[in-house]
Amino acid sequence: MNVLSTLVLAFAMSTDAFAAAVSKGAALHKPRFSEALRTGVIFGVIEAITPLIGWALGSLAAKFIADWDHWIAFGMLCVLGFMMIRSGLSAEEEDAAPPSRHGFWLLAATGFATSIDAMAVGVSLAFIDNNIIVTAITIGLATLIMVTLGVMLGRVLGAMAGKRAEILGGVALIGIGSTILYEHLSATAG
Repeated sequence: MNVLSTLVLAFAMSTDAFAAAVSKGAALHKPRFSEALRTGVIFGVIEAITPLIGWALGSLAAKFIADWDHWIAFGMLCVLGFMMIRSGLSAEEEDAAPPSRHGFWLLAATGFATSIDAMAVGVSLAFIDNNIIVTAITIGLATLIMVTLGVMLGRVLGAMAGKRAEILGGVALIGIGSTILYEHLSATAG
């Protein structure tokens, strides 16, 4: 793979994480750049590790990962989305202020759910001439940048959306999961 292909792959792998980060930023009460960067680092590290895992699994697990990655991502994103919607509804009822930061495990679970496709890509990279370390680092850095920007963009959107930001973020996560599922099922049917 050449440099341009690696960069395109890296930013393509970070688009799901970017969309999730926008919803995470919208659900927070005025997130600071340090929180956006923290979220970017968590997502970036996970997004860099998953293609390495996929590459290591190689052909042994290729069929399993390819057959189920979209269902796993869909399920995880829907669960996280419904949790955000429930939290947004209860915050509305209690008139509570949104959190100033998300917990590590919630961010890690969201990061993993949006990076399952990167694991499947890692499997396919095992069969071509590719430096997996360089590719994984590039994917991680692209995700770090995109997620950091996404959280900061979510800050602006969150201020405009008010109390409904977390609900909208949950709907967005469910939408991302549904899109992943639809794309994979459409590709399989065609």
